[in-house]
Amino acid sequence: MRKGLQNSVSNENTNYKIIAVDDEEGIIDSLSIFLKRSGYNFTGVTNPEEAVEKVRNEHFDLMILDFIMTPIHGDQVVEEIRTFNKDIYILLLTGHKDLAPPLDTIKRLDIQGYCEKSDKFDQLLLLIESGIKSIKQMNEIKKINDKLSDTYDKLEKAYLESIQTLRYTVEAKDTYTRGHSDRVSEYSVLIGKQLGLPDNEIKNLQLGGLFHDVGKIGIPDTILQKESKLTDDEYSEIKNHPSIGAHILSTATIFQDIIPIVKHHHERYDGTGYPGQLKGTDIPYLARITAVADTFDAMTSKRSYRDSLPLDVVIAEFEKNKGTQFDPEITDVFLDILKNHYDKIQEIQEKYKILKIFFFYFIY
Repeated sequence: MRKGLQNSVSNENTNYKIIAVDDEEGIIDSLSIFLKRSGYNFTGVTNPEEAVEKVRNEHFDLMILDFIMTPIHGDQVVEEIRTFNKDIYILLLTGHKDLAPPLDTIKRLDIQGYCEKSDKFDQLLLLIESGIKSIKQMNEIKKINDKLSDTYDKLEKAYLESIQTLRYTVEAKDTYTRGHSDRVSEYSVLIGKQLGLPDNEIKNLQLGGLFHDVGKIGIPDTILQKESKLTDDEYSEIKNHPSIGAHILSTATIFQDIIPIVKHHHERYDGTGYPGQLKGTDIPYLARITAVADTFDAMTSKRSYRDSLPLDVVIAEFEKNKGTQFDPEITDVFLDILKNHYDKIQEIQEKYKILKIFFFYFIY
């Protein structure tokens, strides 16, 4: 029974690769005999620089290395390895306790343990067994985390698809919204890039633009499809769509960063917007960008009660409302796009004009 248990442990140990580094061949030979007898998959190296390359190019679970070596010491080896491998479990050997590395070095380089050299290696074996247990536990935790991450990704994807379905439903109900959200998304990204925003904020602008009007799913069709001017009561009703949209998105973490865009893209810089009557820099920055993009698309889209506005009128409106309806800095950047880079705007408009024709002929 005892022999069977030992064989089982030895067989399990072969799953773990250990590399030992010591410039004394006698130590490497002794470790080789000792660790192979315990069933470990062992590699011994006398040149510390060669050891660095081995760890760079092969997988090892645990490393044992001497502290004082030539041409470089053990802490220098670890310093180099930690630049490309944060996971390998490292044990340091010292010829004498007075030669042990400083405690701050051990912490900084994430060295898991050290002990004095001994002919019997009893203390080292205990450290190795403890290290293997830790490695085994970390591997199990990683497997669980990978499964959870995979499940979470699938749930997020399913939720994203369901919200996309809501967006498409809104577009089917409201002919104005069809293509509007896509254009607002692209205009917002264009402004964001011109402002030099980082990639994560550009991504939020893209998503925020796509879903900024998703709350219209909660607005009656009679209001969304009304061709004449809205009454005061109807306008009050439609002003609820930012809050409805924010509530719809609030149940999924994937949308947390774009909820401020969805909820506040109708705020005005002077504090007279909705739903929160936020003013100036209290309005989330990305919502201020989306507000400019949203208004521009509204101005340049044909409605049942008016034609799209010409470019000179649009420019005049933005100049007039800079600092009242719109953030002045963002407005200046957008005006520069309108005056000097309008071809980029036209590319977006043409793209969705073609898609709208496609949608009309193949859906209807």
